[in-house]
Amino acid sequence: MAIRRFLAVSILLSCLAATCYGEVHFSSLKDHKNLVVETTNIGNKDALKAGENDIVLKWSINPNVSSTTSSAYKKVKAKLCFAPISQQDRAWRKTEDSIKKDKTCQFNIFEGEYNSSNTFTYRVERDIPTGTYFVRVYVYDSNNAEVAYGQSTNDAKVEPLFTIKAISGRHATLDICSVVFSAFSIVSLFGFFYMEKRQAKQK
Repeated sequence: MAIRRFLAVSILLSCLAATCYGEVHFSSLKDHKNLVVETTNIGNKDALKAGENDIVLKWSINPNVSSTTSSAYKKVKAKLCFAPISQQDRAWRKTEDSIKKDKTCQFNIFEGEYNSSNTFTYRVERDIPTGTYFVRVYVYDSNNAEVAYGQSTNDAKVEPLFTIKAISGRHATLDICSVVFSAFSIVSLFGFFYMEKRQAKQK
């Protein structure tokens, strides 16, 4: 009986340990802002257009980070993140301390092996919604856990930021087609009534 209880407790503790290990909180990375991240807008300085304009993303390791610490870095992921101004009254973009539950950074823009510095050009994808954004880069260890980060804005996430304008979904070609089909429908309707009336007179 005692052995069974011991096994049950051991399994429970193992599960809790695995859960805790997998739940990385952003607050635990506050002292590990080890990447310097910069973004440059290409094609439009005011508002980037989804599907048209590019962002040049650059990151490098903070020179104060020791080589011993950075030796644990294995992978990086860059994410497009909503600024606070684009999160207001939008629960589906809410910031959570748990990185797994956090909805601030919903769009992956780069994933690859860790390098102490890198440059990547990102074409804003067509499904990115209108909003104000910044970029955050997470660093992962061999266990695929977040161990460090860097972002293109300050801690308050108010500057620097950039704006993206989503595709409206309306195109000139579609508008022309809709007008043509509407006109055709009206003409067809009048033609139908004319033929009906003519057949009625012939009878």
